[in-house]
Amino acid sequence: MKNRTTACFLAFFLGGLGIHQFYLGKSIKGLIYLCFCWTLIPSFIALIDFLLLLTMHDGRFDEKYNQAFFYHRRFVSQE
Repeated sequence: MKNRTTACFLAFFLGGLGIHQFYLGKSIKGLIYLCFCWTLIPSFIALIDFLLLLTMHDGRFDEKYNQAFFYHRRFVSQE
């Protein structure tokens, strides 16, 4: 299960290399960040990703990145 706090730290400290994208299961985006890291553009985008992850609610994060856990928790809580 992916953790929002870990994703925030990775986006802030290693976001220019796309490490947070690999962690979140977005390998293609991570490769694009890695290929263009020398331009520093991914660093600016990672800063935006960091802010978005920081302000995202836990439920929305689970829905987007922990789909199996999110649906399991939703069905178990209805019983």
